[in-house]
Amino acid sequence: MNPDLKQITHKLTVKSSQPGLWLRWFFSPVNSRYGKGTIVGRNSRLDISPFNKFLIDANSIIHDYCTINNSDGDVVIGDDSHIGIGSVIIGPVTIGNHVITARNVVLCGSSHMCADLAMPAPSQTVIPVPITIEDDAWIGANAVIAAGVTIGRHSVIAGGSVVTKNIPPYSFASGNPAKLIKRYDLEKKEWVKF
Repeated sequence: MNPDLKQITHKLTVKSSQPGLWLRWFFSPVNSRYGKGTIVGRNSRLDISPFNKFLIDANSIIHDYCTINNSDGDVVIGDDSHIGIGSVIIGPVTIGNHVITARNVVLCGSSHMCADLAMPAPSQTVIPVPITIEDDAWIGANAVIAAGVTIGRHSVIAGGSVVTKNIPPYSFASGNPAKLIKRYDLEKKEWVKF
């Protein structure tokens, strides 16, 4: 891909107030796939770049007022997953099957460097650090998942939590920063406090 074209498209994506429509018309078929039965709210903003993937599998829903941006990395959403009203997903982010994010959840899989104090903040290098939400996870309202974090299978993140470290499968985490509160014991078939 021509680096100049990529740079122009990236600037239009990042600096435009409404890039979603022209991106969907001209570029989105290049690296995008919408599964059967998928619903994307009319009031959602999809800033889909042709340089990274945007894949959403069957029967998944992106509710109204969400912002999805794949400029810095792929955004992949599995089957039967629900992205809650007003949520923000900035790639690289991989969301598994049967995942629920409540309202206003933020998943930002990229991080800005701030090493050069002579350079303005928007001009600093962006480093993609992937977020992974495994199957059957549930992310509560207003939670923030930091770059590089993996939320394990069947885990629950309490509303308002800020997750800065990996959460193992079958766990419940809460707080700022989020801490493990309990874990599901598969033998006892019940939640056990740490």
